[in-house]
Amino acid sequence: MTNASVREFKMPDVGEGLTEAEILKWYVQPGDTVTDGQVVCEVETAKAAVELPIPYDGVVRDLHFPEGTTVDVGTSIIAVEVAGGAAPAQEEAAVAPAPAAEPEQPAEQPAARQPVLVGYGVATSSTRRRPRKQAQDPAAQQAASAVQSELNGHGAAPAVPPAPAAPAAPAAPAQRPVAKPPVRKLAKDLGVDLATVTPTGPDGVVTREDVHAAVAAAQAPQQTAPEAPPAAPAASAPAAQPAAPASYDSARETRIPVKGVRKATAAAMVGSAFTAPHVTEFVTVDVTRTMKLVEELKQDKEFAGLRVNPLLLIAKALLVAIRRNPDINASWDEAAQEIVVKHYVNLGIAAATPRGLIVPNIKDAHARTLPELAASLGELVSTAREGKTSPSAMQGGTVTITNVGVFGVDTGTPLLNPGESAILAVGAIKPQPWVHKGKVKPRQVTTLALSFDHRLVDGELGSKVLADVAAVLEQPKRLITWA
Repeated sequence: MTNASVREFKMPDVGEGLTEAEILKWYVQPGDTVTDGQVVCEVETAKAAVELPIPYDGVVRDLHFPEGTTVDVGTSIIAVEVAGGAAPAQEEAAVAPAPAAEPEQPAEQPAARQPVLVGYGVATSSTRRRPRKQAQDPAAQQAASAVQSELNGHGAAPAVPPAPAAPAAPAAPAQRPVAKPPVRKLAKDLGVDLATVTPTGPDGVVTREDVHAAVAAAQAPQQTAPEAPPAAPAASAPAAQPAAPASYDSARETRIPVKGVRKATAAAMVGSAFTAPHVTEFVTVDVTRTMKLVEELKQDKEFAGLRVNPLLLIAKALLVAIRRNPDINASWDEAAQEIVVKHYVNLGIAAATPRGLIVPNIKDAHARTLPELAASLGELVSTAREGKTSPSAMQGGTVTITNVGVFGVDTGTPLLNPGESAILAVGAIKPQPWVHKGKVKPRQVTTLALSFDHRLVDGELGSKVLADVAAVLEQPKRLITWA
């Protein structure tokens, strides 16, 4: 490329006030041609997984950090050779490309933060990778096995273990196992450390079959004779010390790094629990008529192609209750010592995803018709399941619903989403004996729980809101008269 210069693309602040993100996956490699707007990598922040597009055309010269590295906002992550003009001085000085011989070393950081495209600039701290367990040296494993076999063959073990003939050389730093993202997720779900898996794919790539083989090997009964008790003959060892059940993993513990969405959720819940004084009220309600209405709406042409379920009517019932009791839709401003009443409802829906609990919200849910609300709920759920929820979708919520009933749970005492004053938990809907028109009959029943911030919501207001939600679900025709 003639008259070329190198442009450094920096880790942007993809949310509001985020300071770091982990590189989950690179979609390009050195030598690839990229165009303006092309997605080059996927990163995970404390709020969501986000794809990053490159802002110019050129050829990838260097990827400064491998997958799995946590990088500070403002740090250069990729160098692209572009045609024409000199590279901006600020980009050149921000982060120098890492030498080819040492790809693991982060680029040098400036003494102070500098202005960048977005975010807070380059941090003075260096990037870091989460520590990994080092694989045990194979020679050390063989030596230990030989010593144990000799002890078992001679009966009693000596009081003091013999010193090894020569100290084993320290293991070299383990290289990051090569595996595709779906395989990494499979290993994570199964609790398998990829560093312990023997790869069989091309160029040493770990495959799905390799992960399953590692699980099977860990669950298989031990083939070596267990350690014999002192003064007992080796032949009696198996009877005295039976092998562990095959259903248990050979590892007694698994450590999972707390990062990304889970780390942010933990911090938010601790802050919520110890900042807002929580009060939770409960009500058990007959929702038989609501369930019948759900079935009717599924046949309605206006809802064709839309997901219609009890959560749709529960969401609408809560919106009706908020309209009748607007003071519940508020927040506490500690700095100004004011209660901020919102005249709009951004309805949050708690969603469990592989990356942890997230709470995206439907903007201006109060202004949506029932079909529009159904469409928004369907889009919210599918986007969350795909892991594509944007940070903006999780900001600005005013009140939240958490549906624990999908897990077969009757109800719970939910913690407030930070910045909100109320959250409604919905329990499992199931047939129960119920007094209906003076007779005990099987009815569809559920339990609702409303937690609220007692600084701005007193017992009367919280009770009114919960009672209104229950009344709508018991008699859904109130949607017409109250809405």
